[in-house]
Amino acid sequence: MAGIYVHIPFCKSRCAYCDFYSTTLGNVAMWRYVDAILAEAQLRADEIEQPVETVYFGGGTPSMLPPELIERLVAGLRLRDLDCREMTIEVNPDDVTAERAAAWREMGFNRVSMGVQSFVDEELRAVGRRHTAHQARQAIDTLRSAGFDNLSVDLIFGLPGQTVKSWQTSLNVALSVRPEHLSAYCLSYEPGTALWQQRERGEEVEATEPMVEEMYNLLRRASTDAGYEHYEISNFALPGRYSRHNSSYWDGTPYLGLGAGAHSFDGLWRRHINPADIAAFERDVLERGEVSGEDDVLGKEERYEEMVMLGLRTVAGIDLNRLERVLGADYRQRLLAGAAAHLADGLLLRAGDCLRLSATALLRSDMIIRDII
Repeated sequence: MAGIYVHIPFCKSRCAYCDFYSTTLGNVAMWRYVDAILAEAQLRADEIEQPVETVYFGGGTPSMLPPELIERLVAGLRLRDLDCREMTIEVNPDDVTAERAAAWREMGFNRVSMGVQSFVDEELRAVGRRHTAHQARQAIDTLRSAGFDNLSVDLIFGLPGQTVKSWQTSLNVALSVRPEHLSAYCLSYEPGTALWQQRERGEEVEATEPMVEEMYNLLRRASTDAGYEHYEISNFALPGRYSRHNSSYWDGTPYLGLGAGAHSFDGLWRRHINPADIAAFERDVLERGEVSGEDDVLGKEERYEEMVMLGLRTVAGIDLNRLERVLGADYRQRLLAGAAAHLADGLLLRAGDCLRLSATALLRSDMIIRDII
């Protein structure tokens, strides 16, 4: 199986924490950009041989695109012909209307991932989010009314001014609306973002490690008590509602990334990286008729590091047999030797040919992964 990722880099404004490639260019640029994605897809049509199981429109803010442009992409990429099991569109709450939700559903999207980040208005304002908590609740109701029965809600903990109590409020609201999927990430201060600059000037103070740990443990307890399965470090889902597309990134499934800044992977050794530059991307595919970006062929060491890092993010862990098939028996032995100390102290667990983090080790995953690789 394989996946397709379509990057829509347009945003009305940039959030204070965001370092994903995005731009605030207007509607004229959107039409040309859609043409460029369709041209790229034709140039790379032979790169995926397996049946496509998942499609994901991410960004940026895909819901900013006028419905007619999204329909142009869906039709031009012949997505309806793929009979995908999961077709996701990322949305912002303030873009959700009854008309747009109905149009997305008609186009074939059967899953929506909505960036809420917080259900506390003061926290939303602190990081430049445009919507309010009330708008987020309304958007969820609108999507349900349009027939979406697979919703994912994104939250962030460690926000400026956030307390354990206010984090509990956001969790309570999120779990009360029963999205099929919940993603929750610790705020990261990325160089070059507005939030990073504010911290450097002393205008914001980063949440302490004990507070972050308390918030994360609260997240795990609350979601588990509400019937969600913790299947990846930052992801929780009701039974049977794991994100199929995101799981493909962690288990090595091939995927084709279309658009400026998008990445692709052939499932084994080759990654392709498109330029995070709309003008360069459009010039390559529309004017020169060339595949944009560059290939990155992984060596065994890089592939080993990726398999360890991505595998240990999930509850499924690292499949030792698969690691051996891809890299050889020496790497299996190397992994077990590197993991020995953490197997002894209980931070890593082994069940048959699966090696995974224990529940208590999730917040220390980066340290454990560094030790192993």
